Order: sequence, then C-alpha cells, then structure tokens
Amino acid sequence: MNWIVFDYGDVLSKPSAALPDLAAAMGAPLPEFLEAYWAHRIPYDAGSTPLEYWQAVGDAVGAPVDEALSAELTRIDVEGWGHLEPSSKALLEALSEAGANLALLSNAPIAFGEWVRAQDWARLFRVTLFSGDVLCVKPDAKIFRLLLDELGAEPADCLFFDDRESNVEGARAVGLRAHVWNGADAARAWLD
Repeated sequence: MNWIVFDYGDVLSKPSAALPDLAAAMGAPLPEFLEAYWAHRIPYDAGSTPLEYWQAVGDAVGAPVDEALSAELTRIDVEGWGHLEPSSKALLEALSEAGANLALLSNAPIAFGEWVRAQDWARLFRVTLFSGDVLCVKPDAKIFRLLLDELGAEPADCLFFDDRESNVEGARAVGLRAHVWNGADAARAWLD
C-alpha cells in the first residue's frame, strides 16, 4: 500500500496571521514576541503543556502568563494556524476521491492536533500523527518510524511533502521518498 504524507504548517495551511494578535495579547513588541514564540516552540511541539509554553514565551518578553491567558493564547494560536490553503485542500480532495491513502505528519502541539481531528476535512486522512502526541519532532528519525508503524508501511511505500529541507532529509534518511513542498500545483504535477 502506498501512502502520500503531508506536513501541515505552511504546506496545507496558510501561514498564521495571528502572530501580531498573540503579541498584543501579551503586551509585547512583535519582534521580541516572534523571537520567543519560535525559540520555545520545539518543546511545545514535543508535548509540553500550553501553560509551560506560554509561560516560557512570557518570561522571555517580560509578560506574566496565568491559566486564563494561556487558554486565550492557545485559542488564538490554534485559530491562526487553522486556515487551509484552498489549492492544498483541492489537492487533498482530488487525491482522496482517486482513492489515495493520505496521512498527515506535523510538528504541532497536542491542542492543535485535537483541533485538526475535529475538522471535517480531517476525514480525508486515514492517519494523523502530531509530534505533541508522540513526544518527538521532525526531523528525528523516531517520528518517521512511529509514522511507518502507524501506517503499517515500509519506508519506500511513502511519499512525504514538507516545507523544510531538514525534515525532508530526515525522512529520506529513514528511507521515505520525500520532496520539499513548492505548492499544490507543483505537487500535483509531480504526482501526475
């Protein structure tokens, strides 16, 4: 059985437009906020709690974060990443209608994985695997092996698309066929 595996952020989704709103909610200048947001993201994507993440970001920008603010920041963050690119959605729908086996592998916190699985379009995927759920992130070989176990597939049975070269190289190191995402049209042409 062959599988087509997609990353989520900046592949299927539009880039988050919520980052200025998050900075404003913390009362932090956007450049400082962005630095802290990304600097602490890997542990969050690897399973730390929203409160731990937002408190780390808050500490970096001098903003105290309690449970209520953490919940609000998490809501804004999830909504910000929650917009599929129409061309990516159309590609997924066409592949699904053609009978392709689709999977989603994303570095994302637990809260985001829960949100995705509740969306109607998530039914297009036979498997969804998020780093927060398995406590490791791409490009670690472990997450690709966990994916293969979940799919019941051999590495050569999988084609993986990701926007980051390091993740593509990580997938290739485990034996998956992998390509850097250059948009739905380029992926469609490659698949054809």
